[in-house]
Amino acid sequence: MSMLGLEFYKLRRRRLLLMIALFLSVELAWILISTSVSLSRNPELAGWEGVLGLLMTTASMNGLFLPILSAVVVSRICDMEHKGSTWKLLLSASVTRGRVYAAKYTCASILMLFAIMIECAAIIGFGMMYQFEWSDLFPLLLQFVGGAILTNQVVIALQQWLSLSVKNQAFSLCLGMIGGFIGMTADLFPASVRRIFIWSYYTGLSPITYEYSDSTMRFVTRSIGVMLPITLLIMGIVIYIVGSFRVSRQEV
Repeated sequence: MSMLGLEFYKLRRRRLLLMIALFLSVELAWILISTSVSLSRNPELAGWEGVLGLLMTTASMNGLFLPILSAVVVSRICDMEHKGSTWKLLLSASVTRGRVYAAKYTCASILMLFAIMIECAAIIGFGMMYQFEWSDLFPLLLQFVGGAILTNQVVIALQQWLSLSVKNQAFSLCLGMIGGFIGMTADLFPASVRRIFIWSYYTGLSPITYEYSDSTMRFVTRSIGVMLPITLLIMGIVIYIVGSFRVSRQEV
């Protein structure tokens, strides 16, 4: 059995998919109710403004929910090695800790990708229900999903480093909650400050933002460019390499 297959096999009784479904149901209910109330009060926004509002609301909710969900998923995957004291068993089977680290990262990434795809399907379904223009929604949705996936990969790398370095998973979960707070409030920080925090990129890589005009908030599109994604990608690679190196060198 491959290392990745072994990781999924060890999760068979951990009910992670149920946990992901519960998290997503709360987030999606919040998003859809909020957008539905907004559209019912302002029917004229059911077109282009409705598309922008839906994606911006989803990006903000991702900043709150996905760091916490990532922390829970990674913690559940990693705490098996601590609780079962299986590091020595794996090493005795000539399995390097680097391979285990990569397998756990890939496993967590697949599960979180599954969560984002469910979210994407819900957005499409909501758009069809309110008869949003597909030509308006689809290009923005692709950029939105790409930014969410990239941000999630970096968050997973940081969470896994902490979860495998510290046996007490409460620290990892606390980091996830701190990340959720930062992700939700990141747009209130100065641009130079929020770029330091990886959780701010849930909204930072969203193609939608808002601006105030005559005391009225309006959703507008924006060009992300290439520097922000490249910056985040480099941060993710550095975090993953340093985390893998440190975990490979720690005592078992």
